[in-house]
Amino acid sequence: MTKQPQPKQAKPQKVPRAAKPAAPSASLPHTATQPAPEAGARINRRAADRLRAGHLWVYASDIEQLVADKDAPPVLLPVADSRGMLLGTALFSPASQIALRMVAREALDEAAWLALFESRLRTAVARRKSLLSGQTDSCRLCFSEADELPGLVIDKYGPLAVVQRLTRGLARPAIAEACVRVLRDELELASILERPDPRMRELEGLAAPDLSPLWAANKKAPVTGTQFSLDGLVFHFDANAGQKTGAFLDQRLNYAAARDWAKELGTTGRALDVCTYQGGFALHLAEVCAQVTGIDASRASLEVAERNLEANRTKLKAEVDWVEADAFEVLRGWSDAREQFETIVLDPPAFAKSKRAVEGALRGYKELNLRALKMLKPGGLLVTCSCSHHVSLAELEGVVAAAAADAHRRVRLRERRGAAPDHPVVLNLPETEYLKCLVLEVE
Repeated sequence: MTKQPQPKQAKPQKVPRAAKPAAPSASLPHTATQPAPEAGARINRRAADRLRAGHLWVYASDIEQLVADKDAPPVLLPVADSRGMLLGTALFSPASQIALRMVAREALDEAAWLALFESRLRTAVARRKSLLSGQTDSCRLCFSEADELPGLVIDKYGPLAVVQRLTRGLARPAIAEACVRVLRDELELASILERPDPRMRELEGLAAPDLSPLWAANKKAPVTGTQFSLDGLVFHFDANAGQKTGAFLDQRLNYAAARDWAKELGTTGRALDVCTYQGGFALHLAEVCAQVTGIDASRASLEVAERNLEANRTKLKAEVDWVEADAFEVLRGWSDAREQFETIVLDPPAFAKSKRAVEGALRGYKELNLRALKMLKPGGLLVTCSCSHHVSLAELEGVVAAAAADAHRRVRLRERRGAAPDHPVVLNLPETEYLKCLVLEVE
């Protein structure tokens, strides 16, 4: 193979320094400080090393020096290491613990950033087009840092696109206009809607946004609800209800895998979907199983699950019922009563919202898996998931192994799975690999 000539490495750029600071007051202890950049942030060595390794976040606690207008904080800031060597340009969030989100490894002004934003969004959308078909007309179009657009999430549900702008740096009209322009150019849509995340907007110090559509083909009566397809099954979507942007598209291939493994292992009798939400796993299992029960604590979610069931009734062979209850209480009672199932899916919400919550989360995962293992018939199928990015795959496997030991069951790992490919994993960004799914055969 012919070697290609390697481009020369550009010399690191220095962030301009401000004028030399005045001498410290005699009443204060003397501390050695470095002059600040004219406008920008200097970060400590730990954060600089993390950025050089490919990560995109700088925490507020890692900023050594910050020069920015507090009354009108800028959207973009140059970021330098403690020596003043430029590391790139970041979106600035003065109220967030994640203060800086890198968008480039070089200096960018506003116009250059907007052009780069639009180019990256077009690339992200184009990357997903091959995933869409008559059987599946919905997917994630943009996945924040994984698409080099920190804080931007866009999901497509049939003819609707739902946008979430989760950082202060994106909460500007020019960004909304770019989103609309790209989505209209690349896709045939009825409406482009915005759905805020209240928790993230609070962390970012943002006011509630205008909830009117960003764009609608029918301005007088914009479409805000529809039916969309996953794997040939129909699901209802309402932009004004549900969690996140409305559904969990990251589990799509895992829905199908649970169905296919149940068929492969012959565990098609009685199935249980724990934390079913709107019936994703349950309805896929209902294509091959004789009886399916879905459990969820949310009545509103189960009402949508029932609508989804009715929409797919002719395609399903199972009797399906829904139970509104706390999953821990139900599994504890049913396992003590020696209820038995051939297939069980565990898909709980994120138990660990922070590193401090991991210990409690692992106890919760172990309890759910222990109860499920006690209820599975020999040769049964267990599909167990975690969407907590603070809980690693090794930790999840460890608690399932511990639960298997306590339940006196031998568990064979058939497959490790993650999120669907529209939620890409970037190896330098461990937060993008948040979803873990284990497919287990239980003896």
